[in-house]
Amino acid sequence: MSDVKEVLGSYSTDITKTIEDELSTIVPDNLAEASIYLTKAGGKMLRPALTLITAEAVGGNREDALKSAAAIELIHTFSLIHDDIMDDDDMRRGMPSVHKVWGEDVAILAGDTLFSKAFEIIIGTEGTTSEQNNQALATVADACVKICEGQASDMGFEDRFDVTEDEYMEMIFKKTGALIAAATKAGAIMGGATQEVIDAMYEYGRLIGLAFQIQDDYLDIASDEETLGKPIGSDIGKGKMTIIAINGLASAGEDSEKLLEILKDDNNSQDDIDLAVEILTKCGAIEYAHNLALKSVDEAKEVLEILPDSSSKQVLADIADFVLERSA
Repeated sequence: MSDVKEVLGSYSTDITKTIEDELSTIVPDNLAEASIYLTKAGGKMLRPALTLITAEAVGGNREDALKSAAAIELIHTFSLIHDDIMDDDDMRRGMPSVHKVWGEDVAILAGDTLFSKAFEIIIGTEGTTSEQNNQALATVADACVKICEGQASDMGFEDRFDVTEDEYMEMIFKKTGALIAAATKAGAIMGGATQEVIDAMYEYGRLIGLAFQIQDDYLDIASDEETLGKPIGSDIGKGKMTIIAINGLASAGEDSEKLLEILKDDNNSQDDIDLAVEILTKCGAIEYAHNLALKSVDEAKEVLEILPDSSSKQVLADIADFVLERSA
């Protein structure tokens, strides 16, 4: 198995340079600095790397997919800037959030600039056909709509404790999985794949996107505070309806009433959160979430069988496993 972090790092240099070149013309200086700030903050660049790796795995050239990869990262960064404003989060990637450094007005403009630049970059792609560029453009646009829909659904779940598993899975696909699926689909498009392979690579991205978010739900309870970088069980403390909470309420039997009481309480003690974790462990909700993530990863790797054997195909399989091996 390849060292996924090392592989991602090997792709990030070209992606970062492309982004810096594309953003170098932005004025005034404060908008330029705010726009590029998070792209220099040391993210894994998983999504744009997936675009390049997929292009190679379908038999294309990574150079043809480079601008689409950069666009995917700009859309991801745009969504982070706006998420931090909506959630009033102080930190992102170990640094003060964009709106904490430049203020909300400039941060909103920076997010809008990145959003617009992403489409400009794809339109300006050379070496591929206009049909490929248009397909990639449509793919990214569709992902942007889904991200907004997912965020709106997530916000709508905040005061609901009757969220179904189907509703939750749809929400996390849109909020988290859609851009990952767009990344792999755009890579297949720019790599010159057939429609069958393009569709398969979208499904691969969708599945690892679901696993990525479910793993986050799992780590909130199963990790440790030092590794996670936040208190264990913080989702419970916030009353978030994660896949674990949803399954727990449905399967905890006589304990479900107490679990619901804890989820609804805005002022839980650590003892309350510990009790909720105990209930969720006892009823198998935590194990259920872990198995669901495993199933998504296994299905994602099965989808890859449509591709010819190559080192890039192996990296895609390794990335699927990496999604579950994260500890934070």
